[in-house]
Amino acid sequence: MTTDQLPVGETLAATVPMIRTLGLEFLEVTAERAVLRLPDQPDYHNHLGGPHAGAMFTLAESASGAIVLAAFGDQLQRAVPLAVTAEIGYRKLAKGIVTATATLGRPAADVVAELDAGQRPEFPVAVSLTREDGAVTGEMTVVWTLRPHS
Repeated sequence: MTTDQLPVGETLAATVPMIRTLGLEFLEVTAERAVLRLPDQPDYHNHLGGPHAGAMFTLAESASGAIVLAAFGDQLQRAVPLAVTAEIGYRKLAKGIVTATATLGRPAADVVAELDAGQRPEFPVAVSLTREDGAVTGEMTVVWTLRPHS
């Protein structure tokens, strides 16, 4: 994966077909926070008329990947970011547009220091899923690693 000087959202949309399939929108991507939106699309509804759990999982995981790329894109020449585990909890019924907000669970400098020390660092990314009225519909934690190139 390479950023090739493109914004993170454009890079991910170009390299991850599922992002394009779901039409995910990148509202904000920084090294501190990533905010993505899943438009309300009947083709991806569940039996209750809201977004399918798989679409919400993909939204949350994509938000976590966006912040990882923003925070560690300058490390891609020596390590590849990989999701290690992901856990999601669905809290309330989602209807309409759903927004995912991701935040790093550890300072990026600490993660890079471990990489500098020859380790394979792991770090969590917390993601909150909300519907348009602000209610939290789900929460996800993705544990990521930076695997050094061999």
